[in-house]
Amino acid sequence: MGVRRWLKGTSNRTFIAWPLALFAFEALWQQGIPQLQPWALPVLAWGYLQYKLGGIYRTRHGGGGPGLSNPPQRIVEAGIYRWVRNPMYLGHMIFLGGLAWLLQSWVALVLFLAHLPWFDARAREDERHLAVLFGEPYRDYCRRVKRWIPFVY
Repeated sequence: MGVRRWLKGTSNRTFIAWPLALFAFEALWQQGIPQLQPWALPVLAWGYLQYKLGGIYRTRHGGGGPGLSNPPQRIVEAGIYRWVRNPMYLGHMIFLGGLAWLLQSWVALVLFLAHLPWFDARAREDERHLAVLFGEPYRDYCRRVKRWIPFVY
């Protein structure tokens, strides 16, 4: 697998490439090992585990595989999917926010903020695809369950 193809994987970028690149940038900028905020580590773990466990749950209960290139065969409405429609993308965003906090970096903060509309657009595209795939039952699920924040948005 080539580097370019590997970098196309959103999870590879979020959980490996961006942290390494940002750490290296901050090490160069600070001329040494970056100062880290250890209180951010639980946020990083939360984001990664939400992504990973949400994906395992979706595959186990909905079939299919990761991403919409191998879509689920069933709507998943239980577990974390009872609270938000896009827990895996939300896990990415939580992780990136935690990374900005860990590094206390304006560059990481800008990266995090730039990804918010990108993930929102990607989630909306996936939801349109799922609405075509599952029809009214999925649209009903969307009316009941918020996209990002339970009971809010």
